[in-house]
Amino acid sequence: MLLRFTKMHGLGNDFMVIDLISQHAHIQPKHAKQWGDRHTGVGFDQLLLVEPPHNPDVDFRYRIFNSDGSEVEQCGNGARCFARFVLDKRLTMKRQIRVETKGGIIELNIRPDGQISVDMGPPRMVPADIPFLADNEALSYPLEVEGQLLEIAAVSMGNPHSVLRVEDVDTAPVHQLGPKIEHHPRFPQRVNAGFIQVIDRQHAKLRVWERGAGETQACGTGACAAAVAAISQGWMDSPVQLDLPGGRLSIEWAGAGQPVIMTGPAVRVFEGQVRL
Repeated sequence: MLLRFTKMHGLGNDFMVIDLISQHAHIQPKHAKQWGDRHTGVGFDQLLLVEPPHNPDVDFRYRIFNSDGSEVEQCGNGARCFARFVLDKRLTMKRQIRVETKGGIIELNIRPDGQISVDMGPPRMVPADIPFLADNEALSYPLEVEGQLLEIAAVSMGNPHSVLRVEDVDTAPVHQLGPKIEHHPRFPQRVNAGFIQVIDRQHAKLRVWERGAGETQACGTGACAAAVAAISQGWMDSPVQLDLPGGRLSIEWAGAGQPVIMTGPAVRVFEGQVRL
């Protein structure tokens, strides 16, 4: 059978989006791996599936697969693309949408200027909730990586993140340290590794090595986690402007127990079909 899909991106973090409400198919991890190959497939960072909700209090269910076939809990840039997709495809007429994900319920708001704000919910910083192996909760933790002692923050935004402050994000060893941090034994479900350079109280630069995808042009949950780490450690003040390789995200966070609000663009690239 042929499946319709839409190629989209949020700040260069790119997605293949499939509507499984008007189309019916059983998508497996092997399909994500096959279609995600940039040489022989469609090519993407993540595959997004739009499904009917299990929970009657939400509008949609949203599933995310990395290009290596692994399913993940959350994706902030994908959430913005999800919101643009369901509105463009007339799957809803709402501009405020509640969506069920593996990492919890999120709320999406499509603004008149075309930007999309996502209520990502409060960050989780208790080690067991991330999950991260540590005796006690702290704002930062020493992490030994190949003989180096790094000082990282650990935050969950529905998926696990580490955040490392660096002097210069352009020369930071993202491709050397990223995979080592991703697979560090203290992160039992692996982790997304963020590298942040603070410019001033409300402006920073960020690169993210994503679990199962490698470095991407932008990572929405990574930007949220980096903002939470920077604000909680007193480096920055909300709202935070984060420049990623693909563009800028705005992050607001009022402090412990409060939701993180991420605002940025979502763009449709092209429509296509694949054979299942």
